Amino acid sequence: MANAAPYIVNGEELETDDERFLLEANFSDDIVPVIAEAEGIKLNDLHWQVVRFMRERYQEDGHTPNFRNMLAMLDEEDDSQDWKKVLYELFPNQPNRQASKVAGLPKPYGKGGY
Repeated sequence: MANAAPYIVNGEELETDDERFLLEANFSDDIVPVIAEAEGIKLNDLHWQVVRFMRERYQEDGHTPNFRNMLAMLDEEDDSQDWKKVLYELFPNQPNRQASKVAGLPKPYGKGGY
């Protein structure tokens, strides 16, 4: 964990793994801008929509969806976007993994969640 500085939110140091995913899910909105900044992401309303979506899925299913399921579910929720294109613009470094990280969720299972 040489280069993985912890996230500090409201004076509290949060535990992360070697890829800087939180070990425990954190649903505070205060964490999102801190991780986004560390990821080089400038947040907008669409980022927040995806963050809320990922948090809901995690809370309901116990894990985050894989990319294909994420696309299908987001499309069902809001078909005004080309989600595949939008997700890669919002989270250029593997959208479902990076969205999970920015949402304050632990690392997705396997190759990229379920």
